[in-house]
Amino acid sequence: MTPATGATALDLAEERARAAVGRVEHRSLGTVGAAASAEFARAAGETAPHLVDPGHATFTVHPMYLVSLLRGAPGADADEFRPDGMYRDEVPGTDGLDVRLMAGGQDVRFRGRVLPGERVEVRRVLESVERKGKGAGFLLLTVAKTYGTERSELIEVTERFIVR
Repeated sequence: MTPATGATALDLAEERARAAVGRVEHRSLGTVGAAASAEFARAAGETAPHLVDPGHATFTVHPMYLVSLLRGAPGADADEFRPDGMYRDEVPGTDGLDVRLMAGGQDVRFRGRVLPGERVEVRRVLESVERKGKGAGFLLLTVAKTYGTERSELIEVTERFIVR
């Protein structure tokens, strides 16, 4: 509990998250690299040449590669991480608070083909905050992300995070 207010870290996370509902955030993920995408595809067990060989005539970026990106190159500075290894801003309302975070599920809808060399932007909106469970319970946060280029929207993602 916070001595002055009696609020727990979970209460503060809920208050902060509710204040952020509907706020649109944009982040550039930079230019999608063919070599990095091919490496990701190989690590995921792919063998199809159009996903693992940047020299292949129909090479395309593995669609889950974009979903895995949280920052553009060269990545994040050390001060952008929480003690548990997650990015400080990945779960709205939790930065600096002693709460536990868990992934609560992800729905992915592919809308277009990702091409190497394109600049990708992600748009993120916290859609909802729900208090669940008994006692202090936990928070269930739902975040919508849209990955796109100047050409088109590529991927829509709905992510859920559990905050305890």
